[in-house]
Order: sequence, then C-alpha cells, then structure tokens
Amino acid sequence: MSLQHEACEFRGTACLRLRHEGATAVVALHGAQVLSWLPADGRERLFLGECANFAPGSAVRGGIPVIFPQFSGRGPLRRHGFARALDWSFDGIEDGAAAFVLEQAPGTAEWPHAFACRLTVAIGAKRLAVALEVENRDTAPFAFTAALHTYLRVNDITQVALEGLQGCDYEDSTGGGNLHRDSGPAVAFIGGIDRIYRAVGAPLALADGGDRLRIEQRGFRDTIVWNPGETLAARIGDLASGEYRKFVCVEAGQVLVPVALRSGERWCGSQVLG
Repeated sequence: MSLQHEACEFRGTACLRLRHEGATAVVALHGAQVLSWLPADGRERLFLGECANFAPGSAVRGGIPVIFPQFSGRGPLRRHGFARALDWSFDGIEDGAAAFVLEQAPGTAEWPHAFACRLTVAIGAKRLAVALEVENRDTAPFAFTAALHTYLRVNDITQVALEGLQGCDYEDSTGGGNLHRDSGPAVAFIGGIDRIYRAVGAPLALADGGDRLRIEQRGFRDTIVWNPGETLAARIGDLASGEYRKFVCVEAGQVLVPVALRSGERWCGSQVLG
C-alpha cells in the first residue's frame, strides 16, 4: 500500500496525517514540522512539549523543527532562523514521501535572497526519513546553516546513552565553544549538554533502557546533541516542570561550515530514524 495522507488539525493547527505500513506521522503546515511519529509498534518516538506554543509566527518546541537559514544565534537573524515560524505549502506525494515547500522572492522577508526549501517526509513500519532541500533562486550566491532539530522522546534522560560518537571532535556550547574529543563509548546525560559534533559519518544509536533507535544522516556533516538539564529547563517558558527528562535532541546539522550555493544550485541533507 502506498503512503496515505489526510488533512487534520492538531492543537488548532492545520496538519497532514500520514499513514503507511501501520505507522503514522503528523506534520504541521506551520514550519513543515513533524509533530508525531508512531511506528507500527505504537510507541511515540518524538517529544512534543505540553506547553508548546502554536500561535502564528511562533516556534513550536518538539517534534522536528526545520532550522534555516541560520543555526542558533550564529548570525544576524532571529535565533534558528525563520523557516520554523512560517507556514509551508503541501506539494503532494512524490516517490512515497509527502512534500512541503517554502518559497521566497527577493526582499520579501528578513533574508534578502530568493530561495526555495523543500521538505520531504516518508514513513515505514519502523522508519522515518526527513530530507531538506534548499535551492538558490537568486541571481547572486548565498550561504546558510541548517538543521533538523529532532526531539526524541525517552523514558528518563538520566538512563539514556547515545552511541557512535567516540573519537569525534565537538564544540562545547556550554563551555564557551571550546573544542574537545569524545573518548567515551557513549554520551551520557548528567546535567545540561549542548555539543556540536563535526564530521559525523557513522550511524548513531540511542539506547533507552532495552530499546535502541538507529539514527543516520546524509548531507549534514554535523550532529548537535542537546538537553537543557534541570537548571536551564526551569527558565524555558514552554517546557513544563520535569519535561527535560523526557527528551534528548539529536540533530542533523550543517553548522560549523555553512553551505554556499551559487545561483541555480541545490543542496540536500537528510536524517533517518529507525
């Protein structure tokens, strides 16, 4: 059976519900943000905050926000760029994936470049694949950073381990941006963590008790690992008390070296969970 889709509403927001091989996913047109992914086993894999703000122009905490054209505060634009706060258009089903588009003509928003972003979402019984494509439709080159800011639901952050980053260098955003090399067999989550791992090639595995989730990425060279920890979480208005224990962000990103596109060029990055 091919991918099925239907319009739906989630917390007052227009969405698309996808069904395939016993799995479902919900994608909001606001930000083209995947809000939910239930594989065929029925276990929700994505975290979405109880206090997430779905107001127009806001950023929704949870799911898979699309970060473009700026990661975090690394530039003059709003934090994490504007793509996650704008409405995208559903562009149909192609090659077994739902496609969503965000287009801008020159000078019509806060970034003075003409571009097109295309996000595709495909699901299977045990698999979620999300891909972001950026096309330069301007007459001049431009550069950008981007990420799929994936919030993975866990039972208890203190019992979780992320495997596959041993030997990788990372920038520690909680320690002034100093560079380190990960030498341990797995990343544990004791207190807040905010790291940008560079040149990540091998698949990762998130171990949550007896459960393991495989995480792969292509096109994106960096992996961002984030959890605010108790102290910072208490200052985040759209996180309910104790919710920081229920997620870890394992993000596919292109952060440390921006993507440069000449007129007419395209770039694509993807993340696959399963």
